[in-house]
This record gives sequence, C-alpha cells and structure tokens, in this order.
Amino acid sequence: MLISRAPVRISFFGGGTDYPEYFIKHGGAVLATAIDKFSYVTVSPFLSHLFDYSIRVSYRQVELVRKVEEIEHKVYRECLKFCGLDKDIEVHNVADLPAFTGLGSSSAFTVSLLHALHSFKGEFLKPLELAYEAIYVERHLVKDKVGCQDQVLAAVGGFNLVEFRTEDHITVSRVPISPQRLQEFEQHLFIVFTGIRRKAANVVEKQLQKVGDNTDILKEMRYMVDDGWDILTGNRPLAEFGALMHRAWLAKRSLECGISNPEIDKIYDMGIKAGAWGGKLLGAGAGGFMLFFAPIDLHKNLQQIFINHQILNVKLDAPSSQIIFS
Repeated sequence: MLISRAPVRISFFGGGTDYPEYFIKHGGAVLATAIDKFSYVTVSPFLSHLFDYSIRVSYRQVELVRKVEEIEHKVYRECLKFCGLDKDIEVHNVADLPAFTGLGSSSAFTVSLLHALHSFKGEFLKPLELAYEAIYVERHLVKDKVGCQDQVLAAVGGFNLVEFRTEDHITVSRVPISPQRLQEFEQHLFIVFTGIRRKAANVVEKQLQKVGDNTDILKEMRYMVDDGWDILTGNRPLAEFGALMHRAWLAKRSLECGISNPEIDKIYDMGIKAGAWGGKLLGAGAGGFMLFFAPIDLHKNLQQIFINHQILNVKLDAPSSQIIFS
C-alpha cells in the first residue's frame, strides 16, 4: 500500500485569469498559497482472480467493477485509463475538507490520485509535470470547466505567484517572505463557511461566456496580483493587503451576477462592519468559504459574530503533493 496527499489552496488575487479562455490571449496570474488541509489517496494491489471484480474504488460510494470503463466516477475512471491501469488495483480517497467549498479540493484529489497511481507504477513526475497532467485530465478527459491554479498549488505547494501563458507553460515564483512576516500575515486571516456548497464548473460556465465583455476587469484583477506581491514582500502595512482584497472582491462579483447572492453579501457585510479591512469569497463564487483579512485584536469579535458558522483555522505555505507512506 502507498498513501499520497495533496493540499488545497487559498487564492488571494487573480482568480478568474487562470482560465485558458482568458490567459491564452492576455496572460493570467494568481497570488495563492497551499494550506494544511489535504486530499489523501491510498493505492494497493489485490488478487482480482479471487474476486468477482477487477478494480475497487471508494469515495462517498464504493464501486466494484470488472473493467475500468465501468467506473462511474469520472476522475477515477480517466486517471486509471490515463495511467494504463485496468485491473488488480484498489484505490481509496479521504479528505480533510468536503468538496465544492471553494478551496480547490477537486483538483487536489486529481493531483493526489495521479501522484499515487504513477508511484504505484514506479514512475516519478516533477511537481509541474504532475500539475500539467492534472490540468489535462480535468479539462480534456473529464471535460470540466475548470481553471489551472488549483492543480498547480496542489502539485507544487507553497506560497506563490503563478503565471499562466498556456496550459503547459506555467511559471511558479515563490513569495520571498520571512517566517516572521508570514506568521504575522497568517494571523490576520479569518475564514468562515457560508454553509453553501456548489460545483465550481457550474458557477464558472456563465463567467466564461462573458470573458470578452469582462476583459478590462480581468486585466485589473491580474494587476492586483503584482500589488499584493509588493505589499507582502515590502514594508507596506498589511492593512493595505486587506483593502486590496476588498477591491478584488468588488471586481470579482461584478463579473457575473451569480458569483454572489444576498446571503453571501450579508456575511461579507457582517465581517466588514466588524472591522475587517477586506475579504473575498474563495473559489469560483456562489458559496464555499469566505475569507476576511482583519486586525488580529478583532478576531474574537468576529468569532462571536459568526458563532453559528463553521470557522476554519489554517496554516499557510503547505508542502507539495507527496507520498507519505509506501
């Protein structure tokens, strides 16, 4: 048996510019970090001639099939086919967080699964190669309307500025931030669950139809990536990072009316009125986790305000996808 794990992520700026529908023409970038919440995959061999099935996969359900083509779970099916594995294998998935919450868990699963399957075959891939494979599987085999940042953060880990030129030409630059500055930055984050779960591909479809109309807004969101980098790596006050997040959220929600809704707006307004400098909905929109950037001394007040919501505590700069047992 071997066990792999890949991290989910928090994206601060540039989300929406990581779709090929945009960045092929204009170039895209995100400022994002992997966090200490993971998707795990276990892979082990079994003697299929002793059973009445050849492959066993489990997630929220369990599938026992004779042929890989019979697997209903699209990512399992396409990854096994892509890696040339068609029998005598058992694969399981567990995760620290539920899917459809805006943290890139679906792509973290894809990366973790591909990593595990390649390792099962005795094959080694570099982190970016793993990201490219995950992008190809999700966009071209599973045919999900997904961006390209989640796979990169899951594969390479860390706190990065990621630039997108094509689906297989992506540049990752580590944020050169001191441990002290990173700890201070981390302490300003306050993450609350909206209680709404949604599939990102469904939310994104309408946004992608409006890429041409929204080019100027997306360009502005891309420029915010560089400004966020400058705030983090310079001596500028972190309050400026929060104010920039507020601008980014206003720009993001203007892309398409379905990105927010009255319930999400209410949660955001509650955080701002409590003293947060800024915030944003994580992921494509319409649900998931809301991230606030707030003075440290106001976090207890935020906890009281959101006492009926789930609050998520995280550590940033998490490691890349890795094999943790073999």
